[in-house]
Amino acid sequence: MDRAHGVGAEGGRQVARKTKGDMTVKEAGQLGGRKVADERGREFYEEIGHKGGQRVRELINEGKEAERK
Repeated sequence: MDRAHGVGAEGGRQVARKTKGDMTVKEAGQLGGRKVADERGREFYEEIGHKGGQRVRELINEGKEAERK
């Protein structure tokens, strides 16, 4: 990363930084994700994953019903 120019390369992409020491959106997301994982644990992720899967199934079924009409 070239902090003097406020630009860093991550995975071949350029990531702009406003000032020295600012956090990228990616870094902030990772930090927040780690905090949630530490506070809530694995069960939390299993639960929200299950809920998300159920909702996807509902949406698929709703789409199939709409096609039948």
